[in-house]
Amino acid sequence: MSLPKYASIDGEIIEWENAKVHVASAAFKFGTAVFEGLRGYWNSDEEQMYLFRMEEHMQRFEFSQRFMRFSDIYEAETVTQKTIELIQANKFKGENLHIMTTSYVSGMGGPGVCGPIGLSITAQERPRSDRVLGGVTAQVSSWMRVPDNAMPMRVKCNANYNNGRLATVQAEADGYDTAIFLNSRGKVSEGPGMCLFIIRDGIPMTPSISNDILESVTRDSVLKLIEDIYGIKPIERDIDRSELVAADEAFFCGTAWEITPILSIDRINIGTGQIGKTTKELQDIFFATSEGRKKEYMSWCHPVYG
Repeated sequence: MSLPKYASIDGEIIEWENAKVHVASAAFKFGTAVFEGLRGYWNSDEEQMYLFRMEEHMQRFEFSQRFMRFSDIYEAETVTQKTIELIQANKFKGENLHIMTTSYVSGMGGPGVCGPIGLSITAQERPRSDRVLGGVTAQVSSWMRVPDNAMPMRVKCNANYNNGRLATVQAEADGYDTAIFLNSRGKVSEGPGMCLFIIRDGIPMTPSISNDILESVTRDSVLKLIEDIYGIKPIERDIDRSELVAADEAFFCGTAWEITPILSIDRINIGTGQIGKTTKELQDIFFATSEGRKKEYMSWCHPVYG
């Protein structure tokens, strides 16, 4: 993956190699930062880059900063504009993007320091991965998803993601592509950085937001698409571990993962062990929606050029 020419630091577009944070900052030492990952989707017919559900991502970005008691808050409108300026400066066209907006404590001191606050934005070309298109294998992790009263997963704090890293590296060491967390009650939670759906007897189901999951923008999109397209309301509830392999289909969803089919869990095939029919349909619909090809969902697509 080639590096872009520019990044954005504190609202200033600078050369990529100069985008640095001090090693003594709270952001570096303690992970005292919050972020949003979002996608830019290229529509070749319109020669347009669309930022998918930018408004909702930025609303959550503000919430995460407030929750972490940062001394200053970068507001949604400002970050949106700076993100667009960065994409335009890099002249990204022809390929999808992965964008990271990060608000971080640049001040030095102990874990309780709350300022001053910096802002970094990066955008890189990121074509759709083979895993998204071909599906993945998953392991129910021996690591537990951190509970809400310890480190709430609905807050996109950088430090939270070490929990997901432990599960990921363990799964890969054991020969799987990724992991699935159980929470402190033994119920299914989510993947290391993505939400999870199963389909049983034609009904899509997903762990409710009280199961130590991220209140994912992509998850919300999938819930709405299922209801609109199939005329059925997906079920949000507790899911037992044994239900995972009883499912006919399963998939992950998230900004980076989009809609990724799950082929097997703990080396037990999900359904036929191939990409399920409904999962493939939802994947195609999601791709078209995020690329601005579904006019009924254009409010989800924020244009960059023109």
